[in-house]
Amino acid sequence: MNAIVCEQYGPPAVLQLKDVVAPAPVDNEVLIKVCAASVNPLDWHFMRGEPLFIRLMLGLRKPKVIRLGVDVAGVVETVGRNVTQFKPGDAVFGGCRGAFAEYVCAKEDQMVLKPASLSFEAAAAVPVAALTALQGLRDKGHIKPGQKVLIDGASGGVGTFAIQIAKALGAEVTAVCSTRNLDRAKSIGADHVIDYTREDFTQNGRHYDLILAANAFRSIFDYRRALSEDGICVRSGGRATLQSMLLKPFLSLFLSLIGRKKFCGFIAKTNKKDLVFLKELLDAGEVVPVIDRRYPLSGVAEAIRYLEEGHAQGKVVITV
Repeated sequence: MNAIVCEQYGPPAVLQLKDVVAPAPVDNEVLIKVCAASVNPLDWHFMRGEPLFIRLMLGLRKPKVIRLGVDVAGVVETVGRNVTQFKPGDAVFGGCRGAFAEYVCAKEDQMVLKPASLSFEAAAAVPVAALTALQGLRDKGHIKPGQKVLIDGASGGVGTFAIQIAKALGAEVTAVCSTRNLDRAKSIGADHVIDYTREDFTQNGRHYDLILAANAFRSIFDYRRALSEDGICVRSGGRATLQSMLLKPFLSLFLSLIGRKKFCGFIAKTNKKDLVFLKELLDAGEVVPVIDRRYPLSGVAEAIRYLEEGHAQGKVVITV
């Protein structure tokens, strides 16, 4: 089968399309014929081995795992002997390792049935980005109906899902994005929009109960100015993960001394319960994946290069 492999760290040019041996599912796995996958910042961090500390997990000099891609949608080909929830022919989506390929194995508990109304491309756009938005808003941000919620980085993959999920959970949503993305943010549910090229939301005097920073480009002190007295800022992407890992003990103590405002960074975790929740929102039409560009499997390098530029309007999808 054809698959994208990454045998050394570096820019997108290190990625190669190769003929590799097709995988076989173990007891709790399903073998999926991939119809679509999607690109995430996680892919380029793994490709480049950056920030450098992640090489302690991935391999110091070269990647131990050479297959990229974590979002997948496709059709079940075969199942492991302990699998009870799926059968050959089922259309599914979820998380796995090595999705940029014609076939991939995935754990049963990280997959759900695809809504019949949803295309494979749209389903592949969901897992990492939508889970990040959901877990950031609900689990870390403790979102409540009627709260004022601001989404910083509202035009990207996580941001477009966050707008819709926050609305579905009853919040009043303000989206921060560039001029060209204002209409899109309104069309998917934002109550208010702020053009960051013309207005600095951290300086305009308005305050929010919850800020989801989908790019985490700003400092905690910038976000602190825009929070209400008991507000929470949840940062995902950008420098948030590294800062949280290195500074969490000191940051928590410092922030407790200067007020009740809270800050956290996190990495989303794929689980069936949350995938089912998202599936229900998709089925109900409350969440609609926003797809910017589509690339063939041979175009994964170009897709990652485009995503790295930081101007994607929604998700970048790989059609297999």
